[in-house]
Amino acid sequence: MIRRLLGLTAALAATVVLGAGTAGAAERQRAEAPRQEKRVFNAMQIAFDPARPDAFCTIGAVGNDDYGRKIAISAGHCVSGPAYADREIREDIIPVYHRQDIGYGPIGYVRWFKDPEGSSTGHLTKDYMVIELVAGVTLSSQGPHLKQTGVMEVPGGIPSPNALTPTLNNERLIGAAWFNNNELVVSGQLGVWYGRITNNDRGVYQAHPQHKAGDSGGPTIWHVPGSAYPSEANGGQAQGPWAGITKAIILGFPMYAYTSSANIVADLRARDAADPADVFGAGFEVTANP
Repeated sequence: MIRRLLGLTAALAATVVLGAGTAGAAERQRAEAPRQEKRVFNAMQIAFDPARPDAFCTIGAVGNDDYGRKIAISAGHCVSGPAYADREIREDIIPVYHRQDIGYGPIGYVRWFKDPEGSSTGHLTKDYMVIELVAGVTLSSQGPHLKQTGVMEVPGGIPSPNALTPTLNNERLIGAAWFNNNELVVSGQLGVWYGRITNNDRGVYQAHPQHKAGDSGGPTIWHVPGSAYPSEANGGQAQGPWAGITKAIILGFPMYAYTSSANIVADLRARDAADPADVFGAGFEVTANP
């Protein structure tokens, strides 16, 4: 079953290529911007250059890591810069802005991302980005349409290819076989969609819910069996555990791909095990704040 609800205004998007001027612009904006409290939530559109608000991506989930930092997750292919990729970025050189409120200044800074490495759809299993949010923001589990109730757990599921042994339940993948009826619910520019997961390729789900450029990194949740589907009657609202982020439009049917939350949290734990207490986002948990 495929459903669309509450159509929204479309916008364009492009990958931001990082350059030498990024740090200076970020520092100037940081000094000029007021730092009043600001709510950050799933499906918030984010830009990386104040002069290019139409080059944007979307937040998939917000929460905290094991080290008490406020964290947002988006897609790695949203930025491109081999000099910064695949390392913890401790300098405030890649600012992140709320696209609809650039004047606030940075809501956070990119701390790690996986470079696309030549792929137009991002790295297969590690296409994600970690953003450390600034102190002045308030985390919220409630996006415009989706409320996230923790991180998806699949006891007994197939481990993510990024997982260590033993594998945690939140590092296991949602089933996509014929006898499974697992569904994703997705929020983006095209509205709220839901539909069945039809394929799982190393933790990248193919599913019917639709998206478009700019929705990269945006939120998906697992539809909890028996829970309400989004509808016009309930304002397009749904709730369930965070299941992943919007990845790409691919060749195939359905053509919509999503990076699983399992791939993300498993890779974070594996990187943290290799470099303890030094990995932004390690132990990520979706906020319980309303």
